[in-house]
Amino acid sequence: MPDALVLHGYFRSSAAWRVRIALNLKGLAYTQQSHHLRHGEHKAPAYRALNPQGLVPALEVGGAVLTQSLAICEFLEERHPTPPLLPADPLLRAQVRAFAQAIACEVHPLQNLGTLDRLRTLGLEEATVQAWARDTIDHGLAACSALVAALTGPYCFGESPTLADVVLIPQLANARRFGARTDWPRFAAIESACAAHPAFAAARPEAQPDFE
Repeated sequence: MPDALVLHGYFRSSAAWRVRIALNLKGLAYTQQSHHLRHGEHKAPAYRALNPQGLVPALEVGGAVLTQSLAICEFLEERHPTPPLLPADPLLRAQVRAFAQAIACEVHPLQNLGTLDRLRTLGLEEATVQAWARDTIDHGLAACSALVAALTGPYCFGESPTLADVVLIPQLANARRFGARTDWPRFAAIESACAAHPAFAAARPEAQPDFE
């Protein structure tokens, strides 16, 4: 009997959104527990007992708890290799990982709720905080667009979605939320292809039970 999967997240969290996409692409059933980030529910002792970082997502599986969205996605890839999120070719695998990490490690942490709240605490005006987020996203997406500019296919790295697309789509939503650019080369076509894919459609924030 397969392990029951419980995803702890929040409908708007782009990190949790990534994991929902990956779970859907793998065709895995899971239940969700919501932790409202705006209400600070992710900081509650009961949740910190699961994830000491107090961040979403966390995935309960087989009596264990996994944290960090990319680590969770790689676990799913190793446990359920079909359909693959990473190409078989080692060079392409590294390139897909680099694209995903550019967003998940370099862009998203600098424009997420915790960082922006710290900037406000330091006394920065809201317009400056919003500009910080917008400029961070613009810089990161410009680089990511260049990484895939010479490639073809409906998705970032060819004919099927990879970890790169899993990470890109939520970040494009963040870009819109902060008024950053989204009209980078190839990204409109990639986003359109992903929107038509059932796994991506089912992972969208408005399709989640805690959407508001």
